[in-house]
Amino acid sequence: MAHLLLSAAQKSSGKTVLTVGICSALRNKGYTVQSFKKGPDYIDPMWLAKATQNDCYNLDFWTQSKKEILTTLHVHSQKADISIIEGNKGLHDGLAADGSNSNAALAKLTGAPVILILNTSGTIRGIAPLLLGYQQFDPEVNIAGVILNFVGGSRHAAKLQTVIERYTTIPVLGVVHRNKKLELVERYLGLMPSNEDQFANKKIKQIAEIISDQVDINKIIEISKTAKAIPHYKKDITNTKYDLNIAYANDEAFGFYYADDLAIFRELGVQLIPFDTLHDTTLPDADALFIGGGFPEKRMQELANNSHMRKTIKTAIENGMPCYAECGGLMYLCNAIEYENQRAEMVGIINADCQMQEKPIGRGYTLLQKTSHHPWGRVETSELPGHEFHYSKLNNSFAHQQYAYQVNRGYGINGQNDGIVYKNLLACYAHQRNTLQNQWISSFLEFVKTHK
Repeated sequence: MAHLLLSAAQKSSGKTVLTVGICSALRNKGYTVQSFKKGPDYIDPMWLAKATQNDCYNLDFWTQSKKEILTTLHVHSQKADISIIEGNKGLHDGLAADGSNSNAALAKLTGAPVILILNTSGTIRGIAPLLLGYQQFDPEVNIAGVILNFVGGSRHAAKLQTVIERYTTIPVLGVVHRNKKLELVERYLGLMPSNEDQFANKKIKQIAEIISDQVDINKIIEISKTAKAIPHYKKDITNTKYDLNIAYANDEAFGFYYADDLAIFRELGVQLIPFDTLHDTTLPDADALFIGGGFPEKRMQELANNSHMRKTIKTAIENGMPCYAECGGLMYLCNAIEYENQRAEMVGIINADCQMQEKPIGRGYTLLQKTSHHPWGRVETSELPGHEFHYSKLNNSFAHQQYAYQVNRGYGINGQNDGIVYKNLLACYAHQRNTLQNQWISSFLEFVKTHK
C-alpha cells in the first residue's frame, strides 16, 4: 500500500496548504487519493476531503489504540492508489516526553516514509544542522525527502539546495516560493473551515497548480511506494441495527463531524438526515438531533434571523426529543451568543449566555468520567478520552444544573463539569470520537430507541 507522512519541523510551516496542494495535484494526475490527519482535528480534514474528493480520517493516539490506528489506515486505504497522512505540529512533538504519540511515532507505527516540510524564512546554512539533527535524533524515522517552503527567491533557493546537498543525503523534492496565492484564511482555531469558504474548490485548484510546478509529484509517488506494509486487522462488526432517523446540522455554521463516526451511524442502520440551521425553517422527520461543532459566532446574526428553526428546535427538545450537541452546538442552544460587542439570540433551551473570549478557555485533550446524571445508560468508572477547542464560556449561575461528566482533564463548562443535561438533551464542550475506549454512538442510539 503506497503511503507517506507529511510533517514539519515546527508549526506555521505551511504544512496543511502544501498537503492540500499535493493531494489535489495527485488527483489531477488521475490517482485515487486517500487522506488522513494525525490528531483531533476537523478543519484540516475538511480541506483535505475537498482536495481528494474522499472523506479524510483521523489517526489519534489519544482516542485510539495502535491497532485501531492501523485498522483505520488499512481499511480506508484499500481503494486508494496512494494515501497521504498529514501530521500535526512538529515531527517529534507530542504530549509524551518519550515521543510515543508524536508524528515520528505514527510514521514508525505505520511504516510511512516522511517528507519534511521546512519553513526556510530567515535561514540558509542553518538548514543543514537542523536536518542532520532530525536524522540523528531518531534514526528509525525514514526522512525520505524535504520540501523547502516560504523560499524568498531563486538565489535563496540555490543557496539552500547547495547547503543541503553538501551536508546531507536528503533529496530536495520541492522549492515552494512565498506566494499570497498559497495562503488560506486563518482564525483562532486554525484555518477557516472549507464549508465556510464559497471559493474553496477554486482555491484548491489554484494551490494544486502552483504545487505541481514547484514540487516533484512523481518523486513523491515513488517515495510512497517504499512504505512498509500496513498490518491487517479485521474491523469489529456489530450485528446490532437501529431503525432510526437522526437529523444532524450540516451547514456553514456547523460541520465538525468525524467521517468515521458518521459512517458508524450508517453501519448501524441509522439514516442521517442533514438540515441547515441557517436556511431551513423546519426540522426533518427524525427521532433525534445531533448538532456538532463549528463557528456559530461567525454566523450568529443569520442563526438569530432564522427564528423559525430556533423555535422548532427548542420545541422539539422541550417535548422530549433526544438531542446531542457538541461545542458549537452547545453554543447555539444557549440563550444568546455575545461576540465582538454584539449579541444574537439563539435557541434558548440552555439558560445561559455564551460569551466569546480573546484567549482559549479550553484547548486540548480531555478525560471525562460519567456521573449519575448521564442520560445514556449505566455509569462507568473508566475515563473517556476526547478533546476541546473553545474560546467561549457560559455566563450565568449553574447552582442546580445537572452535568453528565466530571472533568478529570480539560475545562469543559466550568473546569470541573461538562455535559449539560436537560430533559433528553446532552450538550457538552468536549468533542467525542467513537472508539473502543468510548463507544458513545451505540449508547446514544440505545437512548434514542427507548424514547422513539
